[in-house]
Amino acid sequence: MADESIIKLFEGKKVRVVWDEEQEKYYFAVQDIVQVLTDSSDVKQYIKRLRSRDIELDSMWGTICTPHQFVSTDGKKHAVNCSGLQGIFRIIQSIPSKKAEPVKQWLAELGQQRIDQMIDPELTFQMAVEDYRRKGYSDKWINERMRSIEMRKELTDEWQRSGITEHKDFAILTNVLTQAWSGMTTGQYKKFKGLTKENLRDNMTNIELALNTLAEVATTEYSRQSNPQTMEESKRVAQEGGSVAREARETMEKRLGRSVVSKERASDYILPEKPKKDVEELPYDDVTEREK
Repeated sequence: MADESIIKLFEGKKVRVVWDEEQEKYYFAVQDIVQVLTDSSDVKQYIKRLRSRDIELDSMWGTICTPHQFVSTDGKKHAVNCSGLQGIFRIIQSIPSKKAEPVKQWLAELGQQRIDQMIDPELTFQMAVEDYRRKGYSDKWINERMRSIEMRKELTDEWQRSGITEHKDFAILTNVLTQAWSGMTTGQYKKFKGLTKENLRDNMTNIELALNTLAEVATTEYSRQSNPQTMEESKRVAQEGGSVAREARETMEKRLGRSVVSKERASDYILPEKPKKDVEELPYDDVTEREK
C-alpha cells in the first residue's frame, strides 16, 4: 500500500484516506467513517458492539479491512483499519444511525438504477452521456468516446471468445497493447498524467484516444484472423495490434516534431460551460454504445 495518505473532509470532519497504487483503490479509515456517522464518544467500543451484533459482518471483517499506518498528532505511526468503498458500504449498512440513513438511501437508489439498466441496457448509454456532459465534455468528444467504447467492447468480446475470462488477464492484455503503442503500461500512463482513480481514456487527448482505438481495432482484427488459443498467443496479438498504432504515432510525431503522448488531462482542455441560450436542445441520439 502506498506510504502517503491524504485527509478528506466529510461533513466538516476528518476522514483519513490512502491510495493503493497497485490495486488502484482508495482505502478509508473505518473508525473515522463510523465516528462521522455516529458521533460516538468511544468509536472503538462502538465498532466492537457493531461486530457483535452483526455476525456476518464480523466473519468478513478480516477480508474487508486492512491495517494501514497513519501518523497521529503526536508524530507517531499507528495502525488503523481501512477498507475500500465496498467494505465501507457494508459497514454503513450495519450502523443504526439517522446520519447513516441518507447513505443507505443513496445505495438503495444505486441498486434500483442497476436493476433498471439490466432490464433496459439503453439506460446505461444515456446515463454515460449525461455523466460526461455534467463533467463538461462536448457532445463531439462524447460521440468519439462512445465510439471508442464500442471498439473496446468488440475487443473484450473477442478476448472472451478466445478463452480469456479473468479480470486480471484482461488487464494484462490491455497493458501489453497500451505499452506497445505508447511506451507505457496503463498504470504508468495514468501516473504520467497525474491520475489515480480516474479513467485513463477519459483523460486522453483526441490524438491519444484515436491511437488507442486504432490499437484496439487492429488487435481485434488480428485476433479474429489468427484465432489465438492461449494467453501467450493473445499477448503476441495484442503486441502486434499495438505496434500498428505505434507506427502511426511515430509517423505523426515525425511530421509534428513533438510527442503526441501528453500529460494533458480532461481538466486541462475542458472549457468552462457557457451560459445556455433560450433554445430547445436537439436530442442527442447518436450515442447508443457502452463500455464493458
